[in-house]
Amino acid sequence: MTLRCGRIKYTNDLPIYAAFDAGVIEYPGTLHADVPARLNAMVLGDELDLSPISAFAWAENWEQLVLLPDLCIGARDEVVSVVLISAVPPQQLDGVPVYVSEESASGRYLLRVILERRYGLRPRYFPEPEPLQRARFGEPTLLIGDSAIDAIERFPAEHVYDLGKLWHEWTGLQTVFAVWAARRDVYQRDPAAVAACMHALTDSYTWSRAHQRDVVARAQAIIARPAGFYENYYGKLNFSFHVAAQNGLASFCRELLEIGAIPTLPETFAEAAYVSR
Repeated sequence: MTLRCGRIKYTNDLPIYAAFDAGVIEYPGTLHADVPARLNAMVLGDELDLSPISAFAWAENWEQLVLLPDLCIGARDEVVSVVLISAVPPQQLDGVPVYVSEESASGRYLLRVILERRYGLRPRYFPEPEPLQRARFGEPTLLIGDSAIDAIERFPAEHVYDLGKLWHEWTGLQTVFAVWAARRDVYQRDPAAVAACMHALTDSYTWSRAHQRDVVARAQAIIARPAGFYENYYGKLNFSFHVAAQNGLASFCRELLEIGAIPTLPETFAEAAYVSR
C-alpha cells in the first residue's frame, strides 16, 4: 500500500527530506507538509498514516501509535527554534499571562514543564495564532520554527530564552520535540510499507549529512539567513533517535505526567526496534 505521510514544513526538517526534494532518492509514499499541530491532528484523524508528530502528541496517544526508530527532531542543548520571548526572566512569570504558539504541542508543554516544575510557577497560558506579533507588543510569548528564528534576529538577546537550553540546564538531558510515528492499525496491516518509508527517510538523512552544502542552499532558497546560520543551526539539532534522545523523551514524559498533561506513562520504547536495521 502507498502510505500517506507528513513532513514538518519548517526549515528544521530539511536534513531529513532534502534528498527527496533534490530528486536523489524516491520516497515510497505521498508527502504532505504542515505545521506539527496540524500533522498531529491528521494522523489521529486518519488523514495520514505516518508522520513526524509532536513528542507530546505521541506521549498522549501512544496506544494508538507505533513509535518508529532511528529518527527524531531535538537538540543536545540549545534548539534555537523553540524560544520564549520575555522582557523579564522566566522565573518571574508567576500568575502572568503567557502567550503560546498554536503550531507545536511539544513546545507548549515543554514550556509548562519548565515554568511549573523547574520554577514552581503558575502562569496563565493563552493560545496565540500570531505569536510574533504578540511578542512585538512586549508580552511573554512562546514561538517555534522559523518564527522563533525570526524573533532571535529581531529581539534583544537578553529577552530570548531557548527552551532546549533551559531544559538541559535543569536536567542535563537532550530535548525531543518531534518523533516519527505510524497509526497502529496501519502498522499492523502493512509493517513492510512502514519500514520502507522509514528506510527511505534514514537514507535521505545519510545523504544530507554528506551533502550539507546542498541542504543549506535549499534552506537559504526557502528563507534567507545570514551566512553560516544554517550550518550552525543544523549542527545544534539532533536527528538521531539514539539512547540519549530516548532518555530525554522518557524524562519529558515523566514530567508531563507530573503536571497532569498525560493520563499515563507510555510503555517502553521496545517496539521501536522493529525496523531498526
